[in-house]
Amino acid sequence: MIKSFLTAFGILVVFVAGLYYLHANGTTASAQTDSTMADMGIDRYVVNNAFGLGEKLTFDIGYGFINAGYATMEVADLIEYNGRPCYLIRSTANSNRFFSTFYRVEDMVESVIDATGIYSWYFEKNLKEGSYRSTRSYAFDQENHLTIYNEDTIEVAPYVQDALSILYYARTHELKVGSSFYIDNFTDGENYPLEVRVLREETVKVKAGRFDCVVVEPLLRTSGIFKHEGKLTVWLTNDRLKMPVLMKSKVLVGSISAELTDYELGEMLDF
Repeated sequence: MIKSFLTAFGILVVFVAGLYYLHANGTTASAQTDSTMADMGIDRYVVNNAFGLGEKLTFDIGYGFINAGYATMEVADLIEYNGRPCYLIRSTANSNRFFSTFYRVEDMVESVIDATGIYSWYFEKNLKEGSYRSTRSYAFDQENHLTIYNEDTIEVAPYVQDALSILYYARTHELKVGSSFYIDNFTDGENYPLEVRVLREETVKVKAGRFDCVVVEPLLRTSGIFKHEGKLTVWLTNDRLKMPVLMKSKVLVGSISAELTDYELGEMLDF
């Protein structure tokens, strides 16, 4: 049980994957995603008033009433990648001192996202969980809509997101209660179309303070129906930042949460 929720909090912080299981059937979905709306090429421009260089969010990770560790999400650097300005996004997840005595977690995930189009160019995941070690990385050919994963060439959607960039792209959207929007995501060798439902407005108090929020629920979109195991709910500030302050996921036994404890706002850049 300890292994499962300590591993899961890294997944929770990167917004999707692992807590859901994709079920396929033969019905065609009617909802539009980025892939159906995208222009060909890589010159999309997305207005981003939500995050900037240097933003850093720190979370406590809990399993029920038990504090298991902490996590960070950071816009760590502005770099050039494939001749384009890009943000280097880094997320870490670590078990606390108590849990580390019998099961240490030191996970790091990085994403390189286009600073003007807010889509992924590169993703890397480094996991250290107990005796388990895993390193995985893949780059996206956004012009030809391809990626190479475990030596397999896989077709991906235009402007595809990875498991970390998807949260930052979601923050650039207008969040209107009762509406949904759709994002194409590639995680661990699979294409995962995602619906994000905007549920309600709510004020929450976390360790970092009290925030007026919009509550959203991401759901994997299968062919025609929505199925998932567990339930992930995210509280984003109801302002231009749309900063995640609380994330909760129900699992088979109990629930996992990520609660904002500290934050540093980033520098908004013009491109």
